[in-house]
Amino acid sequence: MRTVYCGELHVSYGQFYVESRPDEDDPDGPEPCAGQANGLCGAAVPGYLFLITGLHTGEVGLTVEVHDTAPALDAGWEDVVEVPFRPASGSTVVLPWGDGPLVSLDLPVADYRVRYCGRDMDRAREDELAVLAGEATADRYLLQFWPAAPRPDEIVRQTAETADYWHRQARLLPPPPSPQERAQAERRRAAEQARAEEAAQRRAEAQEWGGRLPSRSLREVGGNVAGLLRLDSDLLHAVDAAGPAAQRSIARWAAHRAYEEAGLSGVDWIAPALAALDLGHDLPAPFDDLRRTWDRFFADRTIPHTLVDSPDGGRGGILKQAMAVPALFDATETDPLRAALDALFAAAVTYGSDYPRLFDEVRRRFTML
Repeated sequence: MRTVYCGELHVSYGQFYVESRPDEDDPDGPEPCAGQANGLCGAAVPGYLFLITGLHTGEVGLTVEVHDTAPALDAGWEDVVEVPFRPASGSTVVLPWGDGPLVSLDLPVADYRVRYCGRDMDRAREDELAVLAGEATADRYLLQFWPAAPRPDEIVRQTAETADYWHRQARLLPPPPSPQERAQAERRRAAEQARAEEAAQRRAEAQEWGGRLPSRSLREVGGNVAGLLRLDSDLLHAVDAAGPAAQRSIARWAAHRAYEEAGLSGVDWIAPALAALDLGHDLPAPFDDLRRTWDRFFADRTIPHTLVDSPDGGRGGILKQAMAVPALFDATETDPLRAALDALFAAAVTYGSDYPRLFDEVRRRFTML
């Protein structure tokens, strides 16, 4: 036998606890005495005991013992109940109301029988003012633990009217849910939480995509979709919904608009590439190689150099003609959606801060947008 504690315990509201749950917050759990015969030691919540005292507020005597086998019952205890208990963790403590642990029991996780004994419960209620004034404790309690297979709670001895009252109150409570019912309720809670998390994720994603959820193709398209999303999310979704044939036409149109805006359409080595784009042919040299295209571009002194503000309003200037060049390559992308979005974005950057004019024009030209 091991005496874990022998001394005084401060109680409030006539209660104290044995706690082993890592997470004590369980608002949906059963009443501690639900389904029990006794109302002095509630064991309906797994890993938790709810213990009643006669005294409402003040000091009571408490002894806590851990035994290897069932101890003999002392005839001096007036009210005795027994309950099953299994710790929910390796840390089991006696816990006063509104305070930190009084003592740790050091119980391995296993099945136990718990005997809760009380003496002078009625006198404690009658003499409460004397106890509060500092006189000796009126009621005393014994809490004993020993290994045992689970079996229902039991009222071993009843004497005090206080104990009788709490026993009757316990029998008015509905029984706690069965393990199967608890598991089912937990599955429902988990499913509801998963649905709530999914809905929140969908709301966040919709907000990120301009107020609506993107299609799978739009979510996976890559390229400059994020840039076009920042400039005009409605146009982005409209192009996605337009279908492959319209997307391919939009891509070619956007490439032409970019080169026309940059003053590049009439350049002798560029015009054949624009014509090949319209015919669906491979781009001729130097547009068959991006690096050679840029070399030719920067070597051609006849190409104008015009600075524009960036579409987001940033100052400092970007070279309009250089921004237009990628639009032709973008328009030849294998995926028609990416071709349309990337070519539109390249054209928008070519227009700079005047890009709304381009977007107004594409909506007039392609009425499905």
